[in-house]
Amino acid sequence: MATTALQRGLPIAGDWIETGEWIEVRSPYSRKIVGRVARAGANETKRAIDAAERAMREPLPAHRRAEILVRVAMGLGRRHDEVARTISQEAGKPMKAARVEAKRAMSTYTFAAVEARKLGGEMVPMDAAQAGEGKLAFTLRRPIGIVAAITPFNFPLNLVAHKLAPALAAGCAVVLKPASQTPLSALLLAELEEEAGLPPGWLNVVAGPSSEIGDVLIEDERVKAITFTGSSTVGWGLRERAPRKKVNLELGNATPLIVAADADLDAAAAATAANGFSFAGQSCISIQRVYVERPAYDGFLGRLLPRVAELEIGDPADEVTDVGPVIDEDAKERITAWIEEARRGGAEILSGGDVEDGLIRPTVIAGAGPNLKVSCEEVFGPVVTVNAVDSLDEAIELANGTRYGLQAGIFTHALGTALRAAQELEFGGVTVNEAPTFRADQMPYGGVKDSGNTREGPAYAVRELTEEHLVVINNA
Repeated sequence: MATTALQRGLPIAGDWIETGEWIEVRSPYSRKIVGRVARAGANETKRAIDAAERAMREPLPAHRRAEILVRVAMGLGRRHDEVARTISQEAGKPMKAARVEAKRAMSTYTFAAVEARKLGGEMVPMDAAQAGEGKLAFTLRRPIGIVAAITPFNFPLNLVAHKLAPALAAGCAVVLKPASQTPLSALLLAELEEEAGLPPGWLNVVAGPSSEIGDVLIEDERVKAITFTGSSTVGWGLRERAPRKKVNLELGNATPLIVAADADLDAAAAATAANGFSFAGQSCISIQRVYVERPAYDGFLGRLLPRVAELEIGDPADEVTDVGPVIDEDAKERITAWIEEARRGGAEILSGGDVEDGLIRPTVIAGAGPNLKVSCEEVFGPVVTVNAVDSLDEAIELANGTRYGLQAGIFTHALGTALRAAQELEFGGVTVNEAPTFRADQMPYGGVKDSGNTREGPAYAVRELTEEHLVVINNA
């Protein structure tokens, strides 16, 4: 395997290849090079699809797929510290968050192994209709075919795991394109899959320009499904360009949290401080918009602002750091420009709003109008807006008032209020007395509106990556 401490090839058809060109992976915090990865293009992508096609000619039985998935989970456990440090170095994720991500990936592979063993169809009650008398029918679930997986930078291990583990559980070979900013975690995961006994060609990784690689993945008819996590604009563009493929999209959000007048304000404030700024807000379900019923507004802010002030900002390699850098200078410039737009638009910056030692300080904004970018677009940075509302009706209307619909949350002690919010919030998931940033890896996770068209979590992703075939037997 062509690899050194700083240099990694790409696994294609069982070989770790070099291309003569390299992608430099830099720490978002120090900007120092933490690794170099072979740069792939159209030719390598075609080779990867060829390899995946050859691999699927010899299907892996379910028990073997499950055994490989379990061994990957065990490998993640054995190399936990190395995995977490790789995430931290290339993504700038604080170590305490990187360790959580590494553990979650173990869970993702474990649940996928369960799904591999129990994957099956169902009986069809044929005699429910006169035409079905004397017939027996059942369905089989078969792998959809070669899967193209495209993943973002913000969870460079676990979001890759959510593509690879269900695909293998379903019996599909994968061509993976990780984010160019964070390919090292994906390559470490590929190494663990190889060590776990995955045969050549079942996982091929291509890192490089999205245009070159994406064009091949879209145009090659052998690729039957594309599973994409990233921005809404790119995701829906992929779907338009690949109308004959299954295109599963898990996209962005401008995550709202409603705090009712009867809420536990300490719990709501603690959840907001922890989940609005973790990993500098670079999660698609990071709390971004908080709507507080007016009687609770001052009490909520009085609890939130001290907690935000206590967050440790600094080097992500430091075990005490809560908030590190955003991924690059472009992101930093965009986020600070949006904060300044809010300031000019009449909003009040209650904390942060500036850059200290190259890091955006956790920013709380009050009175942000609904048309400001911090209110209606996905900030993907350490920014939380807090607005007072006069009723639950107003809170729900404002929460629903963007093009996004991934997850939302509400804090309340009233069961009726909670159930109403669950029914009326236009989101794929609603949490009650829990931050909408919450995700357990086995649950169905995905959005509506511009936030996507699929559900992840191994049990649900496996169904998305298999096709149902009907068998009818005439036993009259």
